Amino acid sequence: MLFLIAYIGSVVLINFAFSSAPHLDVIWSAWGGLVFILRDMVQTRYGHGALLAMLAALVLSYVTSQPAIALASATAFFVSELIDWLVFSLTRRPLRDRLWLSSALSIPVDTLIFFGMIGALTPVVVGTAMASKFAGVTAVWLAMSWRARRGAALS
Repeated sequence: MLFLIAYIGSVVLINFAFSSAPHLDVIWSAWGGLVFILRDMVQTRYGHGALLAMLAALVLSYVTSQPAIALASATAFFVSELIDWLVFSLTRRPLRDRLWLSSALSIPVDTLIFFGMIGALTPVVVGTAMASKFAGVTAVWLAMSWRARRGAALS
């Protein structure tokens, strides 16, 4: 339940932050990495229920953010969530690999759609957003790989 609340809250807060202080887009784009990790954790725990969590977050974003930010977020999340859902539904690889693969496919798409729609598609913002997202998912992948190796060694 903690990941679910953190995911919905992070989406709403980051959209509010982009609406309230767009000049700090590099900071908010760095925060985006957390949202992807939380989304993957929600997907892992709740499966298709992650789509309902995304819908709740986006409805709350429409209430608390500028409509253009909420629309860009909804569009980017819809496309990246569809990619994520396809990877999780169609592949049977270990969870850590599905997390990284889904992120490798969805992060660039999400980043380009969102920042393109809000007019902030600059190399610094896109680079920061992608670096933070890939750093976060890679850290999770490494932790899960280490845990799997440790578990195998103890068996």
